[in-house]
Parts: sequence; C-alpha cells; structure tokens
Amino acid sequence: MTLANYINDLLYRYDCVVIPDFGGFVTNVVSAKVNQFSHTFYPPTKQITFNSLLKNNDGLLANYIASSENVSFEKAVEIISSTVKTWQQQLQNESLLVGKIGSLSLNKEQQLVFEPNQTTNYLTASFGLSSFSSPTVKRLEYNKQGQQVAPIASTSKKAATIFKYAATVAVVLTLGTIGWNANNQQQQKESYAQQQKAVEQKIQSATFVISNPLPTIKLNVTKTAAKGFHIVAGAFQFPENAEKKLHQLKAKGFDAKVLGKNKWNLTQVAYTSFSTRAEAFKNLNTIRKEHSKDAWLLVKKFD
Repeated sequence: MTLANYINDLLYRYDCVVIPDFGGFVTNVVSAKVNQFSHTFYPPTKQITFNSLLKNNDGLLANYIASSENVSFEKAVEIISSTVKTWQQQLQNESLLVGKIGSLSLNKEQQLVFEPNQTTNYLTASFGLSSFSSPTVKRLEYNKQGQQVAPIASTSKKAATIFKYAATVAVVLTLGTIGWNANNQQQQKESYAQQQKAVEQKIQSATFVISNPLPTIKLNVTKTAAKGFHIVAGAFQFPENAEKKLHQLKAKGFDAKVLGKNKWNLTQVAYTSFSTRAEAFKNLNTIRKEHSKDAWLLVKKFD
C-alpha cells in the first residue's frame, strides 16, 4: 500500500493530515449548493487544500502506517521519509500525482501548487450522494380565449426561489437519513482537533508512542507558581504516557514535572523549570544537544 493510499484513508476521518518534512493536506466542509444556470444540485463536500508550511510530525500518519503494516513507529517514519525524498526528486522534473487526492507541481518560484481531484468526496456524511440536474420549471400560458399557447421557460425571480427551496429540501431530507454519520464524524473531529490546532499554531510539541505504559493514569501535578520558564519534553494525548515520560526523566536525574493539560487537552511534561529566562535558555541548549532536539521552552506561570 502506497503512502498516498494511507493519506487518502485518513482524509475521510480527519481535517488535517501532515506529511513530515513535506506539507499537509487540510480539508474544509463546503455546504450543498445549486447552480441556477445549469439547474445542477451539488451535495455537501470536503474542499481539500495543501499547506507546505505544515511539516512538523504530529504522529497521525506514522501511527496509522505502523498499525496497518504491523511495524514500529520508527519504521513507519522511515517509510514516510523515503517516500518524501522520492516525491521531491520527481517534482524537479514533472508533476506528482498523489493517488486520488490530486496532483502537485512546482511553479516558477519553486513553490508547490496543488490541484485537487474534484471527483472524490471525503465527507462521509455525503456518502452515496452525487450531483444531479433538474429540468427547467415550465408553466403553461393561456390566451384570452382560454386556448393553451406554447410553454414558456420560467426565468423569473420566483423560479429562482423555487430552485433554492428545492435544494434546501433535498439536502435536509438527505442529511436526515444519514444524521448518525454526521454525529459520529463530529465526535471524531472533537477528539482529534487538538492535533490539527497544534500543527497550525506551530506549537513545538511532539506526540510520543510509548509501549507498556504505566497501569495507572492518575497524575500528580506539581504546581510551579514561582518558576515561569519550563523546558517541555513532550505533550501527550494519553495521561498514562505522560506519567511514563515523567518517570523516565526522573530516572535520568531531571527535576521533571507534569505541567497539566494545555488548551488542546494534551498533558505537558517538563524536564525542569526555572525562575529566569537566561537560566532556561542555557539549559534548553544543553538538553537539545545531549537529550532531545524536540525540547522547547514554555513561558507560563501556573497558579
């Protein structure tokens, strides 16, 4: 299974899929619409765009590959990295077709230009729906003697209003039959919204996959009222992984702390905290060189 197929699968379930060191595909829901000139009705869909600035690895794609291929997370990252290199080489000579998603090419300024595939609808709530055309509404005309004359196509504002109401009724009836699908999708969006927001806000956080997490998920949160500069080791979706990371850092001699959850509901773990910015930057450089290049500085005073 190629990398494009994995990305294709994830776009049905998530609003953002990031390819590390390459870019990210972002989806936005577009409501149902009607073309009054061609009398064509279009169901709701997901509009796909490409953002070359989204390069930080949020772990979503690698985790999906690892579970699908039954390989380690590190091996999945290698598979992605190898494919990205091949894509970058191909783009130097020709356009790149990314499965059913669309095509990428380089313009004169060496910037990536994305052309989406309009035939694929990634909105699961619209599964089975397709565009359709309705004939022009016609009305019969009678002369003063009561005789029928040639039918005239209605081009009045009233006809346009009828089309609008028809489109609304069609969409409401359709969504009523698949409402449970939309509700399920909304729950998935809420569950993983913090991943997309973290990437788009360029928050330097990492998603770690740790095998054999501790059985307990109870966290002892250490308050750091006096120290407002924290060197963060990672932000975790699952509390048990945060607890595991805390014990690992303490075993290495760090005065590690759990800082609590951020606004994206990720639990943050710090190597240590400092009272001054100078101390924090000095130790941040050391930790990046000797332990993890993904460490970053959080400036915040906790109550």
